[in-house]
Amino acid sequence: MRARALRGVGLAALLTLSLGGCLGGLVGNSKAPAMLLRLSSTESAKPGATASGRPADAVMVMEPETDSRLSVQRIPVQVNAVDVAYIKDAQWVERPTRQFRALLAERLRARGGRLVLEDDQQVPATGTRLGGKLLDMGYDAGTNSVIVRFDALRTAPTGEVTTKRFEAVVKSVDPAAAAVGPALNEAANAVAGQVVDWISG
Repeated sequence: MRARALRGVGLAALLTLSLGGCLGGLVGNSKAPAMLLRLSSTESAKPGATASGRPADAVMVMEPETDSRLSVQRIPVQVNAVDVAYIKDAQWVERPTRQFRALLAERLRARGGRLVLEDDQQVPATGTRLGGKLLDMGYDAGTNSVIVRFDALRTAPTGEVTTKRFEAVVKSVDPAAAAVGPALNEAANAVAGQVVDWISG
């Protein structure tokens, strides 16, 4: 799929009409967004919890790859098979891939039993590496749904690589930041929980 900059007045008006005025164009407005969104883990390590271990036993959570549609801090809306817009008056506090990495790491820490690191920490780790590609984290206008889709890639200390696709969908969501934000958090946590079950199994 390819994202198009929705600059034409006619097309922008059509999108506004068809989606109830809740969609905006690409980044370009200097005004601060009305709402800043962030992912929040539904399971967290308890205060005071500690973890230690050898680098060979650690899990290193890598920031996922993604395409240009998700590399910005706006929340994408798949309008149809080829056109992408963005939710109006809302953006992520930081890029989605960094937030999803932090969510995965926190869910792993909450599970306990292993040292969990993130790839921006200056600690050498030769254990299991968890990365992949964030394929979707946005709103589908055709189905009024929020979708989070992640292709996980697990690299064992032996070098063996395993991949698996995970997905969560939240249906009947209004195309507005107040509804899309919590739905994305729900879907992202659902995917993170699936990934943690997989890598811990």
